Amino acid sequence: MKNIESTLLNMVMVLTGVAIVMGIVLAGVNHITSGPIAFQQQKALADGIKAVMNADDVSVSHIDTIQQNDISGKPQLFVVYHNEHGVAVESSTNGFGGKLRVLVGFNHQGTILGYTILEHAETPGLGAKVTDWFQSGNKRSIIGLSPDDPLAVSKDGGTIDAITASTITSRAFLSAVNSAYRAYKTLPTDAETAATQHK
Repeated sequence: MKNIESTLLNMVMVLTGVAIVMGIVLAGVNHITSGPIAFQQQKALADGIKAVMNADDVSVSHIDTIQQNDISGKPQLFVVYHNEHGVAVESSTNGFGGKLRVLVGFNHQGTILGYTILEHAETPGLGAKVTDWFQSGNKRSIIGLSPDDPLAVSKDGGTIDAITASTITSRAFLSAVNSAYRAYKTLPTDAETAATQHK
């Protein structure tokens, strides 16, 4: 077999051919996996809504998006999932390691029913404890609270114990919960039942 002469033109043509083939392969893989990935994301969200509403059967009646400014004045987008038990509000902020996305469930009176972490980049063994640290069953739990007065860690004059060696993550998490509650409070309510009106 005759060797291809090593010239600049030949090298460019070979590299271009390899790039085109790899692009086609990657596009094919992306096309094949995009459906299952989207399905898994939807399933994770549905399971998260059930978890934060503390119910086995939850049907989302409609979804709202709310834009409001966070504490620093930066615009933030919230997704609100209305259901028969109340609402689940998706909120995000920056933690110690990066983006922290939280889903918080509120009943019709504004009491926290539950929370789940949808995304985080916190340090394993430290900030990553946020997934369980504030759940029910201990004195640092936020379940059953109504954040009319914003939740804060004890170092900031609040009543919530921060994650050991992860105060920044704890503050970010509570900020996301407080922001979710402020978004919840902007929803129109029925004065007699305090239930969210469905559009």
